[in-house]
Amino acid sequence: MEKWPLTLVCAFLCITNSCYSQDTEGGHEKWEYVLEDTGDVLQLALPLTAGIMTLIKKDYKGTKKMAFSYGTTMALTYSLKHFTKKERPEGRKIYDSFPSGHTSSAFSGASFIQRRYGWSYGVPAYLLASIVAVSRTEAPDGYHDFWDVFAGAAIGIGSTYIFTKPYKKEQMTLGFANYRNTYSLTFTYQF
Repeated sequence: MEKWPLTLVCAFLCITNSCYSQDTEGGHEKWEYVLEDTGDVLQLALPLTAGIMTLIKKDYKGTKKMAFSYGTTMALTYSLKHFTKKERPEGRKIYDSFPSGHTSSAFSGASFIQRRYGWSYGVPAYLLASIVAVSRTEAPDGYHDFWDVFAGAAIGIGSTYIFTKPYKKEQMTLGFANYRNTYSLTFTYQF
């Protein structure tokens, strides 16, 4: 029941990609465009899913941690793009290849899900983030090379691990009550 945000993302991708088609002129196959479109959607769907998970679980500290980790990821990614000015491998004379922004965004969301809520959520999230990384190198134009997506993944994961700790529900509660001059102190521990 709690894994429904990832299921929603997968269903959305299937619907989006089955309804969307691009011109396949230029020697590219349709699957390459589907892969590219999937990466475009997942780069935002994973961090959004992570944020939605924090709200569903009423983990407002997690929402704050997600905002800090994602903000750091994107600030670092676009700063590096500006300072490195690496040319994109497909030859368009655009100098913003390193690191991959799509990959850093996707891995920031995936690593947050894994770090905060565990590997049962993290494995599918990392698989989806890996699809984004592949889409950036294998799409029709090949926007990035291995080092661009590797750096993007490292930035996304690293930023998350700086700000995020595993989620633990409060296990202890302490209460105090006063009823007709009788005072009671309660202590509850949930296993």
